[in-house]
Amino acid sequence: MFDEKNCKFAKSHEWAFAEGGVAAVGISDYAQKEISDIVFVELPKAGAQVVQGKPCAVIESVKAAADFYAPVSGEVIAVNDAIVDNPALVNQAPHGDGWFFKIKMSKPAELETLMEFGEYQKTIQ
Repeated sequence: MFDEKNCKFAKSHEWAFAEGGVAAVGISDYAQKEISDIVFVELPKAGAQVVQGKPCAVIESVKAAADFYAPVSGEVIAVNDAIVDNPALVNQAPHGDGWFFKIKMSKPAELETLMEFGEYQKTIQ
């Protein structure tokens, strides 16, 4: 669905794939491996306003709970209920069926503050 090479990444390991004024978001393959077996995901509701860099969702694994930070600001317009019902999808396909939600961006220029794939790869090595 979303090729990691065409996504932008936050230092906190969230990705954003923008088309027009809408960004689909999720966690990186690296982050899902670090978190390991994800057992619960709490997502914001459609209509919620999220702010870049602020927590807006929760991911729980067998090891610990972690906040998910919005990679861009805007209004949540769709959520991926499939990962609420089957959190393992985040581990199986973090850039595919394991996406979290879609944001109608209020500040599309925020995408420029995120890293390209190659730059992100350097930060996790």
